Amino acid sequence: MISTEHTSKQFDAELEAVRAQVLQMGGLVESQIRLAIEALINDDVPLMDRVINDDHRVNGMEVQIDENCNQIIVLRQPAAGDLRMVMTVVKTITDLERIGDEAAKIARMGKLLSQRKSIILPRYTEIKKIAELALDMIHKSLDAFARLDLAYTAQVVRQDELVDEEFRTIMRYLISYMMEDPRTISTALEILFVAKAIERIGDHAKNMSEYVVYMVKGKDVRHVTVEEIEREVLE
Repeated sequence: MISTEHTSKQFDAELEAVRAQVLQMGGLVESQIRLAIEALINDDVPLMDRVINDDHRVNGMEVQIDENCNQIIVLRQPAAGDLRMVMTVVKTITDLERIGDEAAKIARMGKLLSQRKSIILPRYTEIKKIAELALDMIHKSLDAFARLDLAYTAQVVRQDELVDEEFRTIMRYLISYMMEDPRTISTALEILFVAKAIERIGDHAKNMSEYVVYMVKGKDVRHVTVEEIEREVLE
């Protein structure tokens, strides 16, 4: 009995350690995005280089957490809710790693834009707005994961619709900008790549929030309407 209790406590500790690692990885990814946007707006090339170079840290955390999850599955053979938690972790870190890739992409586009100082750049007001929306989605998704709280899930899905609309607005604006002055086409396209990277960050944050529903309720709510998700969350 004592041995069984000890094993159970050790298993719980391992699961909690993995959860903590996910949140640590999430914090690093949030920081990467903030720094990438800050570097872009302030034309800070050294900061862009830092974001690009630090992407290996995100990749390394994904590999380590994935290995830890594999060990838990092999050694502990989790079932039911514990297995769902481990599977949620594996899926979540995949999305976090991809968000990290998008942050590095924003920094690389920023470096290209920095080389075009002779061209008047469009305002970054819209980029800053869509980035703040995407960052809030990530924060809420990680909060939902940490607290096992489904209240944020529908909010994040709704916000993803706002991010998509903001991206379409930026795209229309940049198309008009290119038509008015063809010399700005390369610059405008690079800004469009930045906006698309942020839109993809929103998609990954939405995925992460939906995984929490699976972890808590065992229901897969991917590819369903936001209204269905809201009903599931309220049940």
